[in-house]
Amino acid sequence: MSPLRRPPIPSREWTAPPPEPPRPPERLPAPGPSYLREPELRAHGRVFQLGITRPTIVDDWWTAILWAAEGGAVVAFTDVAPTAGPPPDPPLARLGPALAGSLSGLILEDDGRLQIRLGLVAAPPDPARPWRCPLLVRVAFRWEPARAAVLRPNELAAEVLAGFRRSVEALGRP
Repeated sequence: MSPLRRPPIPSREWTAPPPEPPRPPERLPAPGPSYLREPELRAHGRVFQLGITRPTIVDDWWTAILWAAEGGAVVAFTDVAPTAGPPPDPPLARLGPALAGSLSGLILEDDGRLQIRLGLVAAPPDPARPWRCPLLVRVAFRWEPARAAVLRPNELAAEVLAGFRRSVEALGRP
């Protein structure tokens, strides 16, 4: 081979790009009928219904799923975010303290920590935009025994749903 001539470039066979993963539906359906009557929440000129599943107790933790829906479909956190746009922190970073504050005195404190756990049921499709996911939250609490002993299960669930309503309202404030 002469020094002026380049070796041939190996040919590359064209391959089709990988198929895109299926996109989730625009809105998820509500998880089912609410355990309690669904209170209304008015935000940005819209009316949402808040719901709660029937609570269960697992290893001393009272657990339930809370949601906000409109027309039978779960709305996104962006639907209740401030009108100027969602803040940079994830929605649970604001919802958690608001919910803990609204249930002040009911939640057990152990070693200086409130016994509350929150998690998203459906993760956001883009982790860089955490507010663009369904407003569908899994909660778990350990209750202050003296306070929880005097409340019936539906009264306790009603307190949680009322606290959730106040906390979702607070998400819309800057």
